[in-house]
Amino acid sequence: MVSALENGVKGGKWFSLIDKVYAPATLAAALAKVRDNAGAAGVDGQSVDRFASRAGDYLAQLSRELREGAYHPAAVRRVEIPKAGGGKRPLGIPTVKDRVAQTAVKFALEPILEAVFHPRSFGFRPGRGAKDALREVDRLIKSGYCYVVDADLKSYFDTIPHDRLMARLEGLVSDGRLLELVRGWLEQDIMGECGTWTPAAGTPQGGVISPLLANLYLHPLDVLIAEGGLEMVRYADDFVILCRSLDEAQGALETVKAFANENGLTLHPDKTHVGDCRIEGQGFEFLGYRFEAGRRLVRKKSVLSLRQRIRERTRRTSGKSLDRVIASLNPMLKGWFTYFKHATHGLQDVDGFLRRRLRAMLRKQEKRPGCGTAREDCRRWPNAYFAAAGLFTLETAWIAARHSR
Repeated sequence: MVSALENGVKGGKWFSLIDKVYAPATLAAALAKVRDNAGAAGVDGQSVDRFASRAGDYLAQLSRELREGAYHPAAVRRVEIPKAGGGKRPLGIPTVKDRVAQTAVKFALEPILEAVFHPRSFGFRPGRGAKDALREVDRLIKSGYCYVVDADLKSYFDTIPHDRLMARLEGLVSDGRLLELVRGWLEQDIMGECGTWTPAAGTPQGGVISPLLANLYLHPLDVLIAEGGLEMVRYADDFVILCRSLDEAQGALETVKAFANENGLTLHPDKTHVGDCRIEGQGFEFLGYRFEAGRRLVRKKSVLSLRQRIRERTRRTSGKSLDRVIASLNPMLKGWFTYFKHATHGLQDVDGFLRRRLRAMLRKQEKRPGCGTAREDCRRWPNAYFAAAGLFTLETAWIAARHSR
């Protein structure tokens, strides 16, 4: 039998992990994962394909640097991506080399952290996902847990205190060189349009290892809530606590507030509330859905995001044929439906918007102005016309799915 010491465990902590990180097989598997995820180039401008074209040389160099302690991460390229409801979300893009190194460390750390993570945490974990979290929320509501604490941590990824996060990790891992790598990534310079700076807190959204570290920092909250006999469902920094009474929910909110204060986090004052989700206007949003008054609706921001993606594919000036446009739309619509097919209604509104966009596009191709809303457009290009052309229809798919249950 192999002892815990031989497995790299001593005193409840894991040590001697760095050799597993720089092993050629680990780095090769890490590069394969990075290639699968694709993504943009970092500050050095090197693409994933370009790195992969000389994988042997680059991985050998990276292995040597990690083994000898000579590895130093480059700056993270910061970009702003649009949010569905307006505004922008910061995203950090490490270089391909740094993404490979982070993935290799994630391979070493993830099994260790997974062994202690709570079962009600669903975000960025192997074998778990948003649909599992939504099923659990649905089950709890149907079981009478209708009073909800809908909490929002303000800028969570950007505000995680580095020292406290590292203390969490050091409680499980004692390999100093691996811990040094993680701290180096937390303190990587960030290069944005306004210059370069070193973050005092946070873990960059976009970093390979960031979700794992973010889950680690909130793990004590999972334990605290469970030990209090409460039901919480968490997906990364998005979580709800479902209770059987208003008093219980208000007490749970105080617990969350105390945890946030003690751990250097901030609850968003306008996005945190307690309510009875059976009552109109007191529902809550979670992972794209809104749960309210016995209904499961698609969140408005989710619909707005889909509409924007539809606009991008149905520009009147694109010059593309209807067949090509439908071919680009259908995979997106099918994927969206697969996730939101449990909504009780509202999908027909998207269908109507999409057909108006297509009618306006067809009018433009005939060199006629208009937005596709005239009666003559509906007569000339009725719903059946687009169905015959193969357009995927959300409401039709929703009705079919309901009848098949």
